[in-house]
Formats: sequence, C-alpha cells, structure tokens
Amino acid sequence: MAFIKYLLILLSVVFTHAIYALQPDVLLAKVYDESKHGNIENYLVSEKFDGVRAIWTGDKFVTRKGNAINAPSWFTEALPQVWLDGELWIKRNNFARVSGIVRTKIPNNHDWQSVAYQVFDMPDPSIPFSTRYQNYSQLVEKLNLPHIKAVKQHSFNSLQSLTSYFKGVTTQGAEGVMLHLASAKYKSGRSDALLKLKPYLDAEAVVIEHLPGKGKYQGMLGAIKVKTSDGQEFKIGTGFSDVQRKSPPLIGSTVTYRYHGLTKNGLPRFASFLRVREPL
Repeated sequence: MAFIKYLLILLSVVFTHAIYALQPDVLLAKVYDESKHGNIENYLVSEKFDGVRAIWTGDKFVTRKGNAINAPSWFTEALPQVWLDGELWIKRNNFARVSGIVRTKIPNNHDWQSVAYQVFDMPDPSIPFSTRYQNYSQLVEKLNLPHIKAVKQHSFNSLQSLTSYFKGVTTQGAEGVMLHLASAKYKSGRSDALLKLKPYLDAEAVVIEHLPGKGKYQGMLGAIKVKTSDGQEFKIGTGFSDVQRKSPPLIGSTVTYRYHGLTKNGLPRFASFLRVREPL
C-alpha cells in the first residue's frame, strides 16, 4: 500500500508538472499592412512594450512557452484568479534588464521593485476586445497597485492620426504600436485580430557559422551565418558591439535580428543583429 501511495503521489507530481509546462494558447500578432488593414477606425491602438510577455494563469506567471516566471509573492498576491495577458516591463529600451530579472530563479525583491505588469488583455472567447479592454481597465483600477498597470487603448479615425501617434511614441523610444480589432473575440494563434506596427521588422534565426572579420575586425567576428525556421540562410554582419565580436553568439543559439522588408529573393533586407534570445 505504501508503494502504491508513493506511486500515486509521484504520478500526480509528474502530471502537474506536465500541465504547467504546456505552452499556453495565446493570441499572436501579424504585421500591419496598410493595403490589407486600412480601416483604422475598427482598431484600438496601444504602445508596444519591449518587455517580457507574461500570462497570469490565475495563480502564477508563465511565459509564452509555458515556463514559470518566479515573481516575488508580494508582486502576485493580490492578482485575481482570472486569466490576464500582459508584459513585464521597466521602461523603454530596457529589455535586457527586465529579461535578466524575470529569468532569475530566486526573485530579487529589490530588482522586482522596478518592474510593472502592463496588462493588455483579459482573455475571454465570448466577448469582443472592446469589452475586454473595459474589463481589464476596471480590474486594474480596483486593484489599485502601483506595479499593475492597464495599457491604455486609443481610437483613430484615419491613417494620418495613427501615423502621428506612431511617430510620437517611437520618437520617444517605444518599440512600436499594437492594433487590436475592437470587435474580435479572443482566439489563440496568429490572427488579423492583433497587428503590430514597428519602425522595423524583427525575426529570429539560428546561428550556424561564424565568419572571420577583416580590416579593423581582424581576429574578431565579421558576420554570423544564420538559418531561419523555413530553411533560409543568410549573413548578418552589422549590429554587433566590439565585445560581441570578440565573444560572438554561440553556434546553435537563437538570435533576434531586425530588417527592413525583403529582397526580390525573399531574404531580409539590411539585416542587423539585435540580441541573443535568452531561453524563457
């Protein structure tokens, strides 16, 4: 009997771990295309925060990949038993710092004091985003906590007014803007219900080769050769600091790069290294 009891406990632990490790079903953004998404008045628009996306499951934070985020108890104790979607964020152009804080297994209370949870959705498949926006705004207002913020959504009736807002926030260092289709009910996966508009595009690829530098980069990295998930291979030779050229991203690591559209051959135009993607 003791052995059976132990086995049941073990199975329970394994099953629970498997459930927590499952990748949550979240809404993912497509890229805004003026020719396809011209009806700006149908969208609610907000700043795109360069932080770590965090899903509050009702009892813990997890990443898009389903990995646990170890936040301090004071940070989460007042959050309700409802599903929230948002971004753990410090301030503009501070992604590396917040990523380091969030990836720490044992949370540092002092570091987390600078982090805010920017709530941008309260997923519910039965109601449109316009109502979900009202719901999460009211929830955050009721919580009245300095580290829990409701992302403000804006309405625009023309492309010109959207462009003005976009230029305003990106000039101040914002990563871009997000467009939520106001009438869309929540559905996981990549969808036209959520669009991103950035001054540049970014994507990920795996490092497959280091190419030696020449001239002032003699003895250092000249470029990395990368491979995308659909098998495309190309070189990235800009965006690296001298420190990164002396100690380049490891072969097999995943990097994020930025680019400006595609060439006639379908390859990223003006690809530039942005950062190594840390596992989350």
